[in-house]
Amino acid sequence: MAIKHFVCEAIKTGALCPGDRLPSEAELVARFGVSRMTVNRALRELQSAGILTRRAGSGSFVAEPRPIGHMIEIRNIADEVRARGHAYRARVVCNEPVRATAETAALLNVPAGTRLFRSMIVHHEDEWPIQLEDRIVLASAAPDYGATDFTRTTPNEYLTRIAPLERVEHRVRAAMPDASTRALLGLDEQEPALIMIRRTWSRGRLVSHAQLTHPARRFELSASFSVPGA
Repeated sequence: MAIKHFVCEAIKTGALCPGDRLPSEAELVARFGVSRMTVNRALRELQSAGILTRRAGSGSFVAEPRPIGHMIEIRNIADEVRARGHAYRARVVCNEPVRATAETAALLNVPAGTRLFRSMIVHHEDEWPIQLEDRIVLASAAPDYGATDFTRTTPNEYLTRIAPLERVEHRVRAAMPDASTRALLGLDEQEPALIMIRRTWSRGRLVSHAQLTHPARRFELSASFSVPGA
């Protein structure tokens, strides 16, 4: 669409900078020879993409760039819940030894057939499920994982003790969960989820791959860090 291309190119070249006001809808209608409905749709799509902000009665403005969080602390979810003054409990859906399939082998960079553990745990804050943890663990790095009672401790606590963290990788995305995940987290059919993929290394090995799924309306991620030289 010409209007969206015009705005994006203007931002790219510096003709429009964060905080700059765009031409009014009437001016864009006249400039591009399109309907007001078309202009409004283009501006709404740019707003949804985070490129513009729109203020009632003032117009549309180039959005300030969003800060990118590079650090997300590894914290024990039980400690987080209790620090908020709430009760924590876990429901273990499964915790069992498995052999790596082609798919899970790729997640841990091991040969198919490697001995692993797979656990699925629903973490609750008071009575609300706030996280579904679906984790695979390299059995040779955590041999007692499958026998651990994760209603009394968490995988985070166990792995921190048995396989001290050396390196961590995070990826975060939003998604619509499948029916099984919705049931475990008590989600409505159209409710999105926030998914964090966490991979951890210890003693030079990739030992754990966890998919942590959260109800988007009941959970948020935050990070804080010091700026060198500030």
